[in-house]
Amino acid sequence: MTVAFSLSEFKTNPEIYTFLHLHGRNIGPKGVQYLARALAGNETLTSLNLSSNNIGPEGVQHLVSAMECNKTLTKLNLAYNDIGSEEVQHLVSCLKDNKTLTSLDLSFNDIVI
Repeated sequence: MTVAFSLSEFKTNPEIYTFLHLHGRNIGPKGVQYLARALAGNETLTSLNLSSNNIGPEGVQHLVSAMECNKTLTKLNLAYNDIGSEEVQHLVSCLKDNKTLTSLDLSFNDIVI
């Protein structure tokens, strides 16, 4: 397993990483926008930890676009990101046809069931 701990590390050679751990890097929606473009066509990344990054609703929208194209990600951690129920609905809708994601962590967000 090859692990990247920063967005700049991932940016240099995204195709060599299988795990991207960005917990608490405060990348926000703009960072997720860049990451989503790279994730959409990536064929090696299987685990992505974006917990505690203040991605909010805008960041989730970027991820939704990427997840519709990505076929390799199996784990996605979005805990502690100010994500609301509406954004989760968009995420769930895009994941209906996803056959690879087996773990999604949405804990400690503003989700009302």
